[in-house]
Amino acid sequence: MLHSAISSILNHLPSKSVYAHCDGPCGVYDPASSRVSAEAVLSMTKKLLALAPEGNDPTALAAYNNTFSRFVAIKEEQAQETKKELLILWTDYFKPEHLAAYPDLHDTFWKAAKLCSACKVNIDLAKAQELIASVEKIHHMFWKSKGRSDSWVTAS
Repeated sequence: MLHSAISSILNHLPSKSVYAHCDGPCGVYDPASSRVSAEAVLSMTKKLLALAPEGNDPTALAAYNNTFSRFVAIKEEQAQETKKELLILWTDYFKPEHLAAYPDLHDTFWKAAKLCSACKVNIDLAKAQELIASVEKIHHMFWKSKGRSDSWVTAS
């Protein structure tokens, strides 16, 4: 009852338009999350390529299928997470003024997003390594745009 009364009053009050420079005006951006998820893509790709079924035993084959499907699911989830994090940087952090310093900015992000898709669709070590290289390039562009030179450090 009280909730309905308060909602009714608030709905009749004039509202003020607010604006933000991005979806989440927190100002907290960091390419580290895209690095971590891209590393997971690379790790899962390596594990998938190394995984082999042992014999024709139904139990062993079931265990193989279970592990294989789990690794694929993780690889695809992490590739999607990498893409999401890169798109946030591209569309929310980088502004038109950054294009002067990084004329290949759009191409770099576009290719990185395409690599995320390629890593979801395939089990391709070369594509996973290209994705890591692209994320590293974006890492350096990002920190240089902030006047810093943070080191590229991988977890694995």
